[in-house]
Amino acid sequence: MKKLGKSIYLILVLLFLYLPILILMVFSFNESKSMSLWTGFSLKWYKEMLSNTMIMEAIWNTFTIALAAAAIATLIGTAACIGIMAMKKRSENVIMALNNIPLLNADIVTGISLMMAFIAFGISLSWGTVLLAHITFSIPYVILSVMPKFKQISGNTYEAALDLGATPLYAFYKVVLPDIRPGIVSGFLLAFTMSVDDFVITHFTRGAGINTISTLIYSQVKVGIRPTLFALSTVIFVTVLLVLTTSNVASAKAGGKTKKRIMAVLTALVICLLCGTLYLSGSTGGNTGKEVHVYAFGDYIDPALIKEFEQETGISVVMDTFDTAEEMYPVIKNGSVNYDVICVSDYMIEKLISEDLLAEVDYSSIPNISNLEKKYLQLAESFDSGNKYAVPHTWGTLGILYDTDKIPEGEITSWNDLWKTEYAGRIVMPDSMRDTMGIALKAKGYSLNTVSEAELSEAAAYLTEQKSLVYKYANDSARDMILGGSADIAVIWNGEVLYCREEKENLAYVVPKEGSEYFTDAWAIPKAAKNRDSAHAWINFMLEKETAMINFDYLTYSIPNISVIDSVKGDSDKMDILFPDEIVLKRCESLRNLGAEADDLFTKYWKKFKS
Repeated sequence: MKKLGKSIYLILVLLFLYLPILILMVFSFNESKSMSLWTGFSLKWYKEMLSNTMIMEAIWNTFTIALAAAAIATLIGTAACIGIMAMKKRSENVIMALNNIPLLNADIVTGISLMMAFIAFGISLSWGTVLLAHITFSIPYVILSVMPKFKQISGNTYEAALDLGATPLYAFYKVVLPDIRPGIVSGFLLAFTMSVDDFVITHFTRGAGINTISTLIYSQVKVGIRPTLFALSTVIFVTVLLVLTTSNVASAKAGGKTKKRIMAVLTALVICLLCGTLYLSGSTGGNTGKEVHVYAFGDYIDPALIKEFEQETGISVVMDTFDTAEEMYPVIKNGSVNYDVICVSDYMIEKLISEDLLAEVDYSSIPNISNLEKKYLQLAESFDSGNKYAVPHTWGTLGILYDTDKIPEGEITSWNDLWKTEYAGRIVMPDSMRDTMGIALKAKGYSLNTVSEAELSEAAAYLTEQKSLVYKYANDSARDMILGGSADIAVIWNGEVLYCREEKENLAYVVPKEGSEYFTDAWAIPKAAKNRDSAHAWINFMLEKETAMINFDYLTYSIPNISVIDSVKGDSDKMDILFPDEIVLKRCESLRNLGAEADDLFTKYWKKFKS
């Protein structure tokens, strides 16, 4: 009975660890993008993964940086251990204490410190700065792994080898190295694992176009993580499982030749995988032609369009992504990384304009501006007077999506309906300060851009009153909760509605009668851009009718291009969702840059509500 209890406990632990991974693996074969609905077996996400150059480049960067950082850190760490062993006891204790500090230090502190150091010394953030950062944080782990092995060695054996005529290097290789080899291997593997797993330090030290797997996944939070990354995670998990299983089998073999053969096969497999990734990423390593460095929200551009632009113009695209406009701002403000064209939200463009960080757009270089619906250029003037600095890319409204199988269509018309007790436990609200506070402000009849402390206080109190009714505060996962039946009502961007309706028909979307928020994400050129001609060529390409249609099909967000509008004109329901009429627009407003004092007020009452 005791043995059975232990077995059950072990099974439960393994399920706790691996069940989420197994679920992810299963849904990587799902025909649908949703993690809530199974619509049929498909390999399309694996095909999309292999054709996605951004994913392939992220894999290449992740593993080349990890291998290089682990190898260099292992050499430096082992050499450091030799030096430490030659020290007096007190000096050794001091050095080991200093070595432990980075291990205990928060990653965010290390990341910011390294970023500031690179900027202070005039080093542009790049692939190399990520490598240096990874070497830096890996060395302490190597020392921690190798040092105990040095402690176990008797100094007499090394001295005896020298007395017998061996050179110091030969004596180290033949006498010392065999004893410390397990520690070196452990240190290398630990450094490699820490490097592959790292996000925070990489996030702060990477340059333009440098993504690892972790930073790529993080950048897709705004529009939701695509199943291509589920496929990638599955491939990595299965590969690691095969490597570990094979190496364990090799270790169990008594025969030296068999063990060496298995290890040789594993090494060849890893090399082949890296070479295949390099080939699929399209990396050349020596491209000296024209470039354009693009900085946009994650998964906001169909990867096929990047290849098409390169073929059409001969300009190489270096694509980098971010999750929020607030993440993008310090990068452009500090100039730590140079970008030629950025895609960012309306209120942030207004802030960048006020700080003189954007260059004026040369419309003579963008003939395809005629493909943009004029109404949306006029709306963009709310944050860019005269359309001098920004060209709209996507547009949309914030509204309420609800399941008409559970709630009769037309029953929800107001933000205040989200405070009705009959919907308790069925509502998903956004987890975003300005968006969530804006809902309460609109429900009370106030502006999204109020700077009145009394109105903000009232909005925060109203949100607190609603807390017990809310199932969850979420952003990208709201759509899956609706599709999976966990919730019946979700505050969501109109661009998500088409995706949801592809999976589930009986869904209704409404922009509440009090009005709502509309957003414009637009292309802009930083003043520090080095390739302005290439930046204009990119914007012009994105305004092509065919390009807009391809990206609309990929993204499902409203793209205010004439071709996209014409494609949905025949469907009044789609038209109302994606491009609502003037009556709806008149009661909506965009978020504005309110300044530091107002931001502090919003933050104060947001924290009060969240606490």
